[in-house]
Formats: sequence, structure tokens, C-alpha cells
Amino acid sequence: MIGRALLALSALALLAFLVAPGPFAPLFQPFTRNNAPAIYTQTSLLSLTLSHLAIVAVAVAASTIVGLVLAVLVTRKAGREFLPLARTVTAVGQTFPPVAVLALSVPVMGFGTGPTLVALFLYGLLPVFENALAGLTGQPPQVAEAARGMGLTPRQRLWQIDLPLALPLLLAGMRLTAVISLGTATIGSTVAARTLGEVIIAGLLSSNTAFVLQGGLVVGILAVLIHHGFGALERRAGRRMGLA
Repeated sequence: MIGRALLALSALALLAFLVAPGPFAPLFQPFTRNNAPAIYTQTSLLSLTLSHLAIVAVAVAASTIVGLVLAVLVTRKAGREFLPLARTVTAVGQTFPPVAVLALSVPVMGFGTGPTLVALFLYGLLPVFENALAGLTGQPPQVAEAARGMGLTPRQRLWQIDLPLALPLLLAGMRLTAVISLGTATIGSTVAARTLGEVIIAGLLSSNTAFVLQGGLVVGILAVLIHHGFGALERRAGRRMGLA
């Protein structure tokens, strides 16, 4: 109960700050120098946050779709031989730093949101793929026997048994991807994407620690809220499947 109350208070405080940051200026004033502004006002913090979340949501959705499709393909009889290749492909995003992906994407896609989406998509593939793979391959042997006994076709088993049972682990992979992408998306501002990294970069360029704190705190609180939100979905899915 205490944890939920703290989460609720954090969410309300974050919302109040994003909607009307002015009253919070005294909290950040000690972190400024030479009478610099305590609150970032060049762009609306609320609009930057919404843009940041939208970029992360699109990237996580794309990583989830591709990662899940690959996991399903390599766990079917016809695609098992492609498992090493699928693991190599999904690991590419983890071997290339997001900054390098941005540098390679900008000459092709130009500045803006596109390169950031590519970097987040590649970086988020591996957690979703590996968790989906674990969920699809880690089911008890009795499940397969029961499915055969019921006369289910492979497609029916996939939709009615395999995917529902794998859902908690899939959600865990999405949780990891979402939290990682939320923090990584801040570097998108270096290539003109509208993210909360704009506030952090402005603070670094002007030596205004207050701006850096604002960007970092908003991203940090959002990460905690998203982490716990996905955790609640995992537990709910587990209970529905009788796994928890």
C-alpha cells in the first residue's frame, strides 16, 4: 500500500510539474548560477514529454512485433534451424551503441525522429525476442500433450495456448525494452528529435544544473512508473494463466 501511495504521489507531482512548472522554481533555484532561469521554458515540458513518450511507444511496439514474430517463427518446426540467425540479428542492436546507429542513420534519413526510432528499435529487439522465446519454449511437456489430446492444430495451439502462456514473459521483455528506450531516447535530441534530452543538453551547454535535473527527474519518474505498470500487467497475466 505504501509503495502504491508513493507511486501515485510521484505521478501527481510529475503531472503538476509538467502542466505548471512555474511554482516549482524555488526547488530548482539553488542549482542555478548567475541568476540563470530555474525552469526550462524554451519549449513546453509537457509537449516534450508527450513527444518523448510517443517515440518510445512506437519503438517498443515495433520491437515487440518483430521480436515476437521472430520468436514464433524459430519455435515452429519449419523455422528452428534459423534460431542462430535470429539471435544474431536481434543482438545487433545491443552490439552497436545507439550513438553509432544515430550517426549511421542521419546521412540516410536526415535529422529528426527517424534515426532515433531506428536506434531504439534495434536496441529493444533482444529483450523482447529472448523473453518471447523463453515463454514459447519453456512450457511444461504436459501442455503439448494436452493440446494434442484436444486435437488442436498447430495454429490453434499457438493462439489458444502458447501465446497466452508466454504473455507474462513477453510483457517482462517489453518492460525492459520500454525502460531502456525511455532513457536512451534522450540522445535523440542530438539529431533534432523532440525528446527530454533537449532539456538536459540545454543545461549542459549553459552549465545550468537545474535544467539537467529537470530532464533527468522527469525521465527517471516516468521509468519507475512504466516499470511498475508493466509489472502489474505481468502479474495480472500470470494470475489469469494460473502461473502466479
